[in-house]
Amino acid sequence: MTLVEHDQSQAARIDCLSAAALRERLEEEINRAGRYGTPLSCLLVAIDGLAELASRHGRELPEQALAYAGPALLRELRRFDRVGRPSDTELLVVLPGADGPRGEIVARRVIDRLRAIKIEADGVRRPLRVSVGLAAWHEDLSGEQLLALTRAAAQRERDTEPAATDA
Repeated sequence: MTLVEHDQSQAARIDCLSAAALRERLEEEINRAGRYGTPLSCLLVAIDGLAELASRHGRELPEQALAYAGPALLRELRRFDRVGRPSDTELLVVLPGADGPRGEIVARRVIDRLRAIKIEADGVRRPLRVSVGLAAWHEDLSGEQLLALTRAAAQRERDTEPAATDA
């Protein structure tokens, strides 16, 4: 069982915020967007099928997948965008200054980059499965509500994707 990715040396470079630090940073960005009237979007990247991978191949392979997903994601982001891990299977990207259409552009790039990561198990290489949800902040939303909107959007994407078998 291995994870195959074109630039594995990047794995140690991710500055991935903890769930608590992520929520704090999100609230800071919401306050800033409200104060200056600037857009703010969030992108939730759910790595699909990690539980199945863990049950079939042990915990190491899913952890490797997450370890490589973060740096791959960073290559598609600006220096001031922030990535955090709100749960064991999700990465949240805070996109200050990005409205919905700009967030969609980032989402497409992120999906393409992450699906280029291959998971190899039992001699078969498969692309990493991801579901991405995007939500744009507006004045009435808290950080928790914005996160919930991104999760709902990722779930809608997951529900529309054809079923895939895991490694």
